[in-house]
Amino acid sequence: MKFLRKKLDKVKPLFEKGGKYEKYAPAFFGIDTFLFTPNHTTKKGAHIRDGIDLKRLMIVVVIALLPALFFGMWNVGYQHFHQIEGSDMSFMHLFGYGAIKMIPMIIVSYAVGLGIEFAFAIFRGHEVNEGYLVTGLLIPMIMPIDMPLWMLAVAVVFAVIIGKEAFGGTGMNILNPALVARAFALFSYTSHMSGDKVWVANAAVDGLSGETTLGTLALGHPVQTSVFDMFMGYMPGSVGETSVLMILIGAAILLFTGVASWRIMLSSVIGGSLMGLLFNTIGSDTNALFNFPWYQHLLVGGFAFGMVFMLTDPVSSAQTNKGKWIYGFMAGALAIMIRVVNPTLPEGVMMAILLMNVFAPLIDHFVVQANIKRRQKRLIPISREKKQ
Repeated sequence: MKFLRKKLDKVKPLFEKGGKYEKYAPAFFGIDTFLFTPNHTTKKGAHIRDGIDLKRLMIVVVIALLPALFFGMWNVGYQHFHQIEGSDMSFMHLFGYGAIKMIPMIIVSYAVGLGIEFAFAIFRGHEVNEGYLVTGLLIPMIMPIDMPLWMLAVAVVFAVIIGKEAFGGTGMNILNPALVARAFALFSYTSHMSGDKVWVANAAVDGLSGETTLGTLALGHPVQTSVFDMFMGYMPGSVGETSVLMILIGAAILLFTGVASWRIMLSSVIGGSLMGLLFNTIGSDTNALFNFPWYQHLLVGGFAFGMVFMLTDPVSSAQTNKGKWIYGFMAGALAIMIRVVNPTLPEGVMMAILLMNVFAPLIDHFVVQANIKRRQKRLIPISREKKQ
């Protein structure tokens, strides 16, 4: 690392003010601060000292995603090979198969997304933001494993430009960029984003069954997956969403480090559970999702992954404490409602989170206004006493 530090320091003057490549300074210093802690400090004025910056916060989230990512890679191999009669592969063989499928998607996501981030930083003349460190990993983790790489690249371009940069970049976007990418892919390339052949690698070629639990229920077929398998993640789905156990490990990391809001996570589970209980109470002879046990709704699809890693996005979520309770509760309830009521969209988590992203500022506005009115009512009696 000392060798790399010396090399960067040697070419640094070329990118400083008046240097030959001053125009490309945001790109250079973005790489520099990503690799090393900035060696500059504030010179004047009041400032706050903290042990974490945006880069390290994003790295914490990436670390929290790793358990779900690694399990998902293994599950890609497992789901492909376990249906082939007589196949008995080792852990490393299954993991390697999934890694070969997943790593190119991650590379494309980061290459395209960071390329756009650097281009906008150079064009606008500001520093490179580290927000895409998380988004670049989230996007491939919520896409079908056999999604063509060019489709993934187009979805990334749309998400970064329209979902984030159009609003001013990191910290200004009102929608979660990763979900914007998935929504774009769903509506633009529907055949590659839905059905029973997209959630298992090479299912269309090998004739394997790739139906998810929600897809099975939507078709009115009985579910064969046990609750234990649902919790562990031994079922088809996107790489990040299948294992609730791995997602809970990631949630523990986020909560322990204070990166994510426990209010949002807890309220989303409460909202989803109550909505599931409501549908169980109503029941239906024509829609199996009405009768699907409420607690199993929390274990399948993208509910757990979405509520832990995307609903808690500090940029697009509610900011007030009371607002976080409302925001999370409504997202969880809407996710189950869309999932059950809309037969063409059994996975409603994406739509629920995007919808609540839009309403998050409004929720905070009403919470703040309610606090102001409550405080004003407290002051009125005091002011009257003083006048008397």
